[in-house]
Amino acid sequence: MPISQSSNGPHRPPKALTIAGSDPSGGAGLQADIKTFSALGVYATNVITAVIAQSTQGVRAVEPVSAKMIAIQLDHLLDDVKLDAVKIGMVASREVAETIRECLQRRRPRWIVLDPVMVAKSGDRLVDDEGLRAVRDILVPLADVITPNLPEAAALLDAPVPDDLAGMEAMTARLAALGAPYGLLKGGHLPFARCPDRLWTPETTRWLDAPRLTTKNLHGAGCALSSAIAAQLSHLPPGETAVEPAIVAAKQWLHAALEASERLDVGQGKGPPHHFHAWW
Repeated sequence: MPISQSSNGPHRPPKALTIAGSDPSGGAGLQADIKTFSALGVYATNVITAVIAQSTQGVRAVEPVSAKMIAIQLDHLLDDVKLDAVKIGMVASREVAETIRECLQRRRPRWIVLDPVMVAKSGDRLVDDEGLRAVRDILVPLADVITPNLPEAAALLDAPVPDDLAGMEAMTARLAALGAPYGLLKGGHLPFARCPDRLWTPETTRWLDAPRLTTKNLHGAGCALSSAIAAQLSHLPPGETAVEPAIVAAKQWLHAALEASERLDVGQGKGPPHHFHAWW
């Protein structure tokens, strides 16, 4: 989206919120979301749901923030800042999911994007079974857009991870039935030369794919994609519902960030996308 600023007064950018866990390495979680919002011309706010000892090499420990503290963070922020979009990431318990739903229903932003974060890129499980059910039953119906990868979708549906395109198509229909009107089922786990994603809208479904990049720098890529979608949506004028183009634009931005990730030297494991590839 173009970024413009008037010389006749203060700049009033779109404003987005990330509700997510932290990542000290800066590649995933709310740090990645803040970078993505900023790179795409959106003012970033954040509410932390968990403190995670994480690096490019994996997760060492997870310490959830209490539902009470999350509610205080949300209410205090929403009393002050009018938000255009909210991205929800890691949610570790039913109580926290209910708290988020209650706060956002009272003062709903124009757009809610849910990234059902359950497993880190390293394979480390981030939520328990109760947290998984809370995401499925409470937050998916609240969201306008959800962005699960294949293992996350399988967890949401208590189903095997599909290993072909037909399995992805069948899974897409089941995901749409959970209540989110738009979604992107990410197929990067399939062993193909291209990465097939399955987009659904209230009217249709279609494939969105891109060439597979030969990079290990995938740390936080899912966080960046969902926050990029929220950023693109927050740029839409009130009343405009061009969700599909926003998702396509977010995918294109992430692809460029992954292509440019080799220009960064961060950590000894799986590095992050280059969120500021267009700026640095």
